[in-house]
Order: sequence, then C-alpha cells, then structure tokens
Amino acid sequence: MKSYCLLSRFAGLFLLVSIVACKKNDTLLQSVPDASKNMVAGTLVSGGEVAVPVSWYALELKLIKETPGFSPPVAARAIAYTGVALREAVLGGMNGAPSLGGQLNGLGRLPAPERWKRYNWAIAANSAMAQIIKSLFANASVENLSLINQLESDNLQAYTDSCSPEVATRSISFGKSIATAIYQWSASDGGKDGYLNNFPTDYTPPVGPAYWVPTPPLFQRAMLPYWGKNRPMVKPTAADSAVIPHPAFSTDTFSTFYKAAYFVYQKGKTLTPEETLIARYWADGGGTFTPPGHLIALTTQLVTEQHLSLGQAATLFAQVGIGLNDAGILCWKYKYQYNLLRPVTYIRSHIDSSWSPLIGTPPFPSYTSGHATFTSAAGNILAARFGNGFVFTDKQKVPEGFSPRSFNSFTDMINEASISRVYGGIHYDFDSETGSLTGKGLAQRVLSLNY
Repeated sequence: MKSYCLLSRFAGLFLLVSIVACKKNDTLLQSVPDASKNMVAGTLVSGGEVAVPVSWYALELKLIKETPGFSPPVAARAIAYTGVALREAVLGGMNGAPSLGGQLNGLGRLPAPERWKRYNWAIAANSAMAQIIKSLFANASVENLSLINQLESDNLQAYTDSCSPEVATRSISFGKSIATAIYQWSASDGGKDGYLNNFPTDYTPPVGPAYWVPTPPLFQRAMLPYWGKNRPMVKPTAADSAVIPHPAFSTDTFSTFYKAAYFVYQKGKTLTPEETLIARYWADGGGTFTPPGHLIALTTQLVTEQHLSLGQAATLFAQVGIGLNDAGILCWKYKYQYNLLRPVTYIRSHIDSSWSPLIGTPPFPSYTSGHATFTSAAGNILAARFGNGFVFTDKQKVPEGFSPRSFNSFTDMINEASISRVYGGIHYDFDSETGSLTGKGLAQRVLSLNY
C-alpha cells in the first residue's frame, strides 16, 4: 500500500483531510488530529473517489479566507465555477447524465470524452479542479499556489495505480480541457475581476433619508455595487426583475418601518444567550470562509457522511454552487436597486443615538439579506437531495470554538441563519424574509435543470 497524505491546517474548516490510497478505490478520508488537535474533533469516514473533490473544497475554503478580495459574492462565484468544472469533468462516468452545456446561461457545448476510450474519473476531476481553482485564485499567495500544486500531485499519485499511464494521461488532459472551457465561459460573466475591486471609487450612492450611507465602525465605501449586473448561471426569469418592495420608509412611530427598526433595537438590548450564540455562529464575517463557504463546507460534510458517489457528489456540488452564485447576484441586484439604509443608521438617527449592533454592519445596503438568500438557496437544494426532514449536525464552526449545531430540517437551518442577522442588529426582519423567499425561488430554478 502506498500512502499519500496532505496535512493541511485549514483554520475555520472542519474537513481537514488525509488521503490514503491503495490499488483501485481503497481511499479513506480522515481528520488530522495531530495537525489540529486543539481545533478539530477527529472523525473517520470512508471516501472512495469522492475524496478528490472533498480535498479540493477544503483547500478552496482556505483560499477564500486568505486571498484578498474574496468577499461573499466573489467567493460564491468561485465555488460555483469549481462545481460546474467538477461535474462536467466526471460526466462521462455518470451513465448518460446530460451536460450542463447548453443549459446554463451562455455555456455552449463542452469537450467530450473520446468514444470507446477508458478514463479515470477521479483523475479527471483532480485535473479539472486544480486548473479551475488556480485560474480563479490568480492572486493567491505563493504558499497557497504551492499547496494547489502539491494537492494536485498527491491526488494524482493516489489514483495512478488504478489505471494505465495512457488512461491517466488521457484523464488529465480531459480534465484540463473542461477547466479551460469553464474558465473561458466565466471570463464573460462580469465578475472576473471582482476580487480586485470590491470598492469601486466611481460609484456614488443616492442621497436621501431612506438611503444607505457608510456605517460604523469602518465607514467603508459601498461593496460590489455593480455585482447585480453580472450574468447569472441559470437564465433569469421575469421574477428577477419584479418589484419586491420593502415597507415604505417612515419615521412615524406607528409605521411598519419604524416598528421593524424598533424591533431590531429592542432585540439588541434583550438578547438571550442562545440568540447571541446564533448571531455569532452565523456571522461568518471578514477573514472567515464567508457565508457561501460555510454552506459549501456543510455540503462537503454531508457528502462524506452520506457516502455519496463521485457522480452524486459532483452534481450536488454543482447545484449548490450555482445556487450560491446566483443568490449573490440577485441579492446584490436588489441591494443596489433599493439602496436601503441599515438599522444602525436608522436607529441612531430616530431612536437611540448611542445604540450599536452586536455584529459589525457590512458595507452595503440592507435590503435584501445576503445570509438569508445564500442559506435559502443552498438549504433548499440540500433538502431536495436529502429530504427536508433530514436531521443533521453542522460541525463547520468547531475550529472557531463553537459546539456542533444540530437541526431537525434544512428549513430550521434556513430560518436560524436568516434570523441571526436580525439578532446581530444588521438587518430588519423583512430583509431576511424576502431574502429567504428569493433564495428558495432560485433553488427551484437550479433544480429544474436536467441533471
């Protein structure tokens, strides 16, 4: 038996993996307690070929945390293109499943495997994911670029014993051809260089009592004000252009808007320990794997725990990624369509000038909630795969000192993540309610594609 291990201390990520391979598909995934014994409770789960994408998502989440400019929508975009490249790279091993080429917005026919030729789909997946991640994280540190190269080599070595050199070479070439095509498609979506310019200086927000202004403590410029103009992966519908107004802005103490702001204010003063924990658990702010990263990390956990095959995992990763990407685009479209002021601005101006939220307010408008939209899109896709009544435990925040958090359904998770932003003092309840609804609609459209 040959053993090839990638020991990676990916802070903020539960799935620290070691790949151990022998002939055929005798592969195991396990945590590495000696590399992170103060951070992670060790578990051992069987992996098979799915160890390849699991290892790549683990590294991608480290890259999201450590690469400049990977704010939540930018991170969601990278996760999505990674997932599409993965699925298309292993499609030939999925018993005639259809390609996403011709189904996704602007994506044409993709390279196909040679007929009557053998491929190793784990090797093809490894090659595709290595290349697409390297392309998407072009500004990664030298150290992290080295990790990409090392993981590609380790994964390749783990599977070369299971096929001939000719099959390995053919599989590598095919994976790279898929990654090249997917990256070329990605370059025309409007978000290619988003990581380089999260805060464009040419954007001037509208002025007025209901409009967003930079918020304390950093008072940053508006983040990604043009992101909503990007091309979504699923072709948009008329619903994406529909007006979904928030309650009319008002300072009248009897108005719906004032009552919503007052609820945030009062809740901030009376938070229970559990509500405080919920707000902090879902914060996933700057320097973390972001809300989209949290959700793809959870997906990775469920893929391994439920022993999905490589093809099943590739499809689920693609679906969740597409949902996250389009959630970021649609949510940011609404944010800058309405440009609604944040609760901290309203409360300090009209209720209590000394009030501060529990969680730092991010630098973009309030309506709709990104957390609610991201979590609803991903959660409803996961529910379609595992069942909404599926009981699970989210272990992704253990490295940050949180206890694992259990849910009786994906709806429970969506609701908790959504209300967490109200508890944190950075969203009105209608921000979260509308975000959850639009995220669910996106999930339904993602799931309506032919897989």
